[in-house]
Amino acid sequence: MSPVIESIETLLVDLPTIRPHKLSMTTMACQTLVIVRLLDSDGVEGLGEGTTIGGLAYGPESPESIKRNIDTYLAPLLIGQPAGAVADLRARLDRHVRGNAIAKSALETALLDAQGKRLGLPMAELLGGARHDHLPVLWTLASGDTARDIDEAFQRLEQRRHCDFKLKIGANAVDDDVRHVAAIKAALGERASVRVDINQAWDESTAVRGIAALQAAGIELIEQPISAREHAGLVRLAKRFEVPMLADEAVADARDGFALAAAGFSGAYALKIAKAGGPRGALALAEVAQASGIGLYGGTLLESSIGTAASLHAWATLPELGWGSEMFGPLLLKDDIVAEPLAYGEFGVELPQGPGLGVTLDEDKLAHYVRR
Repeated sequence: MSPVIESIETLLVDLPTIRPHKLSMTTMACQTLVIVRLLDSDGVEGLGEGTTIGGLAYGPESPESIKRNIDTYLAPLLIGQPAGAVADLRARLDRHVRGNAIAKSALETALLDAQGKRLGLPMAELLGGARHDHLPVLWTLASGDTARDIDEAFQRLEQRRHCDFKLKIGANAVDDDVRHVAAIKAALGERASVRVDINQAWDESTAVRGIAALQAAGIELIEQPISAREHAGLVRLAKRFEVPMLADEAVADARDGFALAAAGFSGAYALKIAKAGGPRGALALAEVAQASGIGLYGGTLLESSIGTAASLHAWATLPELGWGSEMFGPLLLKDDIVAEPLAYGEFGVELPQGPGLGVTLDEDKLAHYVRR
């Protein structure tokens, strides 16, 4: 008899960050994870993670709403259903529940983790097969202090941990942000690439002025300078400047990716399993991008090792990530809830081995950090 899904438990887990992480919309000192534990009738457990940034600062789902909506609406749609029918179960969630992409991503990850464990296969094999076992990872400099950011960048270079850096800007006046970024790029020179993420903080006229100055300073990529809803403006910026634009919040899934490409956008898309509703949705967006000649970047919502591992398994199946990835979430956290941390080094991270996600929970650490 085929196993069925027996129970689904969600836990809120609060992990402190190694330093304040400043974005245009909030400053983080703690990351809240929603951990999903899905148990099948054959005793196999699947793990998933749903994580966002700054409560409701980033998007319409908060950790608390993710947990409540899984418990109340999504989990009942899965319990009692065949555990191995991952595609059918994902379609069932979409049919009955609108939105809630992060919650759906956590559940799809748990379903894939359980199926991989059951079959003795890494999650990447369920997604088409890994083409890479080591993926590049950049580091975000987001202390807000120029000297501190420069010191942090040189430290990461000397450790051979990261050689590409992204700066979070948009919370300050444009001229101040440009001076901050330009000083860091000048200090690093040709040793490292520098990109910026504005997180939708500018209007289009401000973006024109700011991007011109950033391009002159040698910045290599401009992420989401204006509102996610301003597709036409993003296309205009992409056509106006030589420095490429990276669309993030503007492209959640394949449909968004098609619409933006059809409007004439060129540059790159940030893939995130959370905003695409799971690994399969993110890979569908990647296919649209590749067909449109648009570059790929592996994005994060600052997940722990569980959510990061899920993304790595998806990214490993792609021909390439032309703009690398930012799968550094676990490194931003002071502690972890997995028994063996992900292996970072040589400017990237190793793809976890073993069945499913390739990670296991540290039950003591989980019990210590779980919200009560």
